Amino acid sequence: MGREVDERKKRKALRKLRKAAALAEQGLGPPLSDWEREFLEEVEARVEKYGSAFHDLEKGGADEPLSALQNLKLREIDKKARGKGKSGFKTRKTLGQKKKPAFKPNVRQIDEDIEPPAPPPRKPDKPKLVKASELLPKPDTPPRAPAKPRERPVFHVIKGGADED
Repeated sequence: MGREVDERKKRKALRKLRKAAALAEQGLGPPLSDWEREFLEEVEARVEKYGSAFHDLEKGGADEPLSALQNLKLREIDKKARGKGKSGFKTRKTLGQKKKPAFKPNVRQIDEDIEPPAPPPRKPDKPKLVKASELLPKPDTPPRAPAKPRERPVFHVIKGGADED
């Protein structure tokens, strides 16, 4: 059993589906693809049988006969059937923008067949050997003095604190 959908909304959706199919048959615009024809037939059958053409409530309202994406596709099919085509975002040209240059075919030059000389093969980089004497600190720098251990701090009692009266 289907959901409870408002009868007026159900009739409106069926009317839109049937109108889009009828306009497509008149041939005002390009012919509908097989998928689009199947879409219209299947959605119409589901709306008539169940009152709604979708089950997942995340895809549309509970009282709506068509989901949001089904409504969008129905509008696109309706525009196509009327011969209006899709209307998408169009880029606007700025005032200073010039027209694109006319098509200019590529012309082949005779000397394009001559191959340029190949670059000489590159020698692989070899790892460098480093002498141990280069890793040691230089003799002109004084060696560091070893850190001497710290002595324990000495505590002193200061007279005149809060305990004395």
